[in-house]
Amino acid sequence: MRRLRSTLPYMQITVELPDDIARHPDPGREALEALAIEGYRSEKLTHHQAARLLGMTRFEFDGFLKDRQIYDHAYSIEDLERDIETMRRLEEKGLLRRP
Repeated sequence: MRRLRSTLPYMQITVELPDDIARHPDPGREALEALAIEGYRSEKLTHHQAARLLGMTRFEFDGFLKDRQIYDHAYSIEDLERDIETMRRLEEKGLLRRP
């Protein structure tokens, strides 16, 4: 996984972890991932912001979420049905032509 560079300023935050968590193989990364996941789930962070927080591209972040079975904002059947209805209306108005 590559680390994305940005011209934006960064803030460093220090977190105190209990000893049992601090003994994990990479407690800092675990905490950062938990922050990104919760921020994304609660909509405090956009998909783009959560991906950047973890140094991932949007596609890498999608894979990260999928690996953890997190589908909170996944494209749903309802989304598909709305898109099909929109396409049908655009087609009727002559604004969309199928090949």
